[in-house]
Amino acid sequence: MPTRTKFELKLGAATREAFGKALVELGDSNPNVVVLDADLAKSTYTEAFGKKFPDRFFECGIAEADMVAIGAGLAYSGKIPFVSSFSTFLLNKGFEQLRVTAAFPMVNLKSVGTHSGISIGEDGPSQMSIEDLSLACSLAGFVVICPADEVAMKKLVHAAAAYNGPLFIRAGRGKAPVVYAADQEFEIGKSIELLEGADVTLIATGLLVAESIRAAETLEAEGISARVIDMHTIKPLDRDAIARAAKETGAIVCAEEHLKDSGLGVRVAQVVSETHPAAIEFVGIVNTYAESGPPDALLDKYGLRAVNVAEAARRAMKRKR
Repeated sequence: MPTRTKFELKLGAATREAFGKALVELGDSNPNVVVLDADLAKSTYTEAFGKKFPDRFFECGIAEADMVAIGAGLAYSGKIPFVSSFSTFLLNKGFEQLRVTAAFPMVNLKSVGTHSGISIGEDGPSQMSIEDLSLACSLAGFVVICPADEVAMKKLVHAAAAYNGPLFIRAGRGKAPVVYAADQEFEIGKSIELLEGADVTLIATGLLVAESIRAAETLEAEGISARVIDMHTIKPLDRDAIARAAKETGAIVCAEEHLKDSGLGVRVAQVVSETHPAAIEFVGIVNTYAESGPPDALLDKYGLRAVNVAEAARRAMKRKR
């Protein structure tokens, strides 16, 4: 079990930037890695790969559906293709091709969506992907990953390249708090318990991992022992960790920068109902789209902060059997 420790949570690189760096590392070590982008290489940070390996970089233009189908064809030929665009474009415009050319034949396609969630800020609602995790999870056979920081992103991109099968990785636009030490190991489908706790469990993904750590520190000052779990793999879930948390703490909070009705929370609730029923509360976006504005202001307005996670924990504890 991890010892209870303090996290500094200083801002690091954006997860999209860490994704771009990991691609270059993969390009150096594996000649089968190829990258495709949809006229957003500068923003998705695939540009560095394209400059270093121009013969393995394919600019597909503003045509996400075509990009996915081309990527699937390259996977059929034995390559390890990473297709990238903003999450809202990749999942919404490319969904049929993700389903037909990647999920159904189970080809080795890696899809990466950047600028996810509402924390993209001033770009506005047309580019805010708040349903990408649910769409990706609905693709049979897909693995779905949502790293919390730059360390997690780099390690999980490498793990994705080694994994044989279709998957989706979610990345953000803004700088993310650094949760992990550089030597932290990651395994697809295996969550990480960041803080031990006996009274309530905070299960989070992406940016909400750092907020959950902050919430646990607030709760600790109140005499509440909160376990914090980074569920970086949304599909397949770490069922054992969830069942153990439900049994041992009897109260769970699920926190995500995603629609509350269809993301991590509902998947965790399914596991809890099948294993050890417990009180569950949810922190997420409630049945609405956001608006253009500063990222911090949007996270405050839509209740995606430590204070909201802590309040949800108090509610869950009141409902414990």
